[in-house]
Amino acid sequence: MVYCVPMPCDSDRLILVTESQYIKGETVFTRTPKGWVCCGAPAEETMLAKACRREKPFAVIVGVEPYRGPLYESLPRGGVIARFGVGHDGIDKALATRFGLFCTNTPGVLEDSVAEHTLGLLLTAVRGIARADEALRRGEWISSGGLELRGKTLAVIGCGRIGSRVARMASAGFGMRAIGCRAPLGGSDPIVGFEKVTDRWAEAVSDADFISLHIPLRPETAHYVNSLRLAQVPHRAWLINTSRGGVVDERALYEALKNDRLAGAALDVFEREPYRPSGPFCDLRELPNVVMTPHIGSSTVEACRRVAERCLFNIRAAAECRWSEMDLLNPDVLNALSLREAHR
Repeated sequence: MVYCVPMPCDSDRLILVTESQYIKGETVFTRTPKGWVCCGAPAEETMLAKACRREKPFAVIVGVEPYRGPLYESLPRGGVIARFGVGHDGIDKALATRFGLFCTNTPGVLEDSVAEHTLGLLLTAVRGIARADEALRRGEWISSGGLELRGKTLAVIGCGRIGSRVARMASAGFGMRAIGCRAPLGGSDPIVGFEKVTDRWAEAVSDADFISLHIPLRPETAHYVNSLRLAQVPHRAWLINTSRGGVVDERALYEALKNDRLAGAALDVFEREPYRPSGPFCDLRELPNVVMTPHIGSSTVEACRRVAERCLFNIRAAAECRWSEMDLLNPDVLNALSLREAHR
């Protein structure tokens, strides 16, 4: 990508957008409100921080990459780090607060896209669509059997907005039984669309044909799906993950899949992205019962447009001191900023 050169403007109205996010939201970022300018920037933290020190933007819009140090020192107090999406484990909110930076994300705008991709992965897995496509392209005509979804049990781990949408789509659209399991330290979102909801993993997955993960990555959910929990899953079950790769212990998953203790896995997210095996001799790409996509669950034209618009809304709200309207991840920053800084 050729990074655009900022037009002459007040740095208080300049926004740097990391490369992948700029491409996804280009139709929005090239039509910013009068007086604002969005420019592409590298995603790697050291290079992004260098661009910030040179261009002096008011805000940056970032993706899933981890930001742990230099970026926070390169932005002005009262500036914004806007996450292009919902998950924000890559942003250090405490560090941002210390440097007087607002952190935002974009809840409520990409749930349908992720839920649809979840069910798309589920269908691809049980009907062998990916393998059939590959075989046909090789000139092979192989008729293989699959499974119907009607009457099957789907355990949804995490009953928030996305999990609830998956449950409703699966039950109303395919006639599946949706069993919910609340995420550890779950939020306050209404839980709807489930036949039953429990707080216990073992109870939720005991009769599951499919298990779909919709929990955030936090210290308490890192490797939440480990060898102990996988041992409680019926051998016929498929695991689907469109949340965060770090909630699954990929080594434990590989062993369960390789040794037929799990029917298969359909994954859109991984511990390390772009995907790299978590260790030697545990490459998920080598297993025939694994379907993988490169973190595209929310990458629809419609969702990317809404996310880009919400990012810009949050940044403008910060600039105009409309903090109550922001999707603010670190409200303590208002206490960290002096009144003059907050109204800069």
